[in-house]
Amino acid sequence: MNILVVDDEKEIADLIEIYLQNEGYNVKKCNRAAGVMDIVESENISLAILDVMLPDGDGLELLRQIRREHYFPVIMLTAKIQDTDKITGLTLGADDYITKPFNPLELMARVKTQLRRYTRYNVGGAPEEAPSELTIRGLTIDRDTHKARLNGSELVLTPMEFSILRYLCEHRGKVVSSEELYEKVWGEEFLDCNNTVMAHIARLRSKMKEPARHPRYIKTVWGVGYTIE
Repeated sequence: MNILVVDDEKEIADLIEIYLQNEGYNVKKCNRAAGVMDIVESENISLAILDVMLPDGDGLELLRQIRREHYFPVIMLTAKIQDTDKITGLTLGADDYITKPFNPLELMARVKTQLRRYTRYNVGGAPEEAPSELTIRGLTIDRDTHKARLNGSELVLTPMEFSILRYLCEHRGKVVSSEELYEKVWGEEFLDCNNTVMAHIARLRSKMKEPARHPRYIKTVWGVGYTIE
């Protein structure tokens, strides 16, 4: 698997490369925004670790460009810790977010989690007893092809967005808490990650052209969680 690492701090990029190579991954490094999209278009990238602050550009703008055509997992890496920065990245389609300084072993764990989820959902890893296709009022979730359609039009979703929508559809009529959604979809312990879940729900609603106040599909039950009725 090819992992793209974009960071202008050579020591950090080299450290990440060593840990990734020790896990058997091929590493493509870039220390500035220029040239990143050339690598993305020419290499079969399985995951990107993308710094927000780059000397010649904005990592969030790079994320926006990547998400126009590509849906591999992206982990944002930055010294910023403000919630607004994190929410912005998640809303633009980032799958995870880690701040500097970080524990390299934690980063490797997150890389493996994202790759495991991405690989599973792109090869149709649904349980055999579950139906391959779910349809709710014009919204269709196909677990085998990892595609979602709304009124006949395909929704262009990241693996994480598809996973969230699929989980809510599978539990139609049940109110799913942010904690449950995070632990089931992200596969990690919930540690006050409500903003992460909220940002992904907001992006899903935007792609589905759902009105914020009166969504037809993903509804908020205040103080409890989310549901598709």
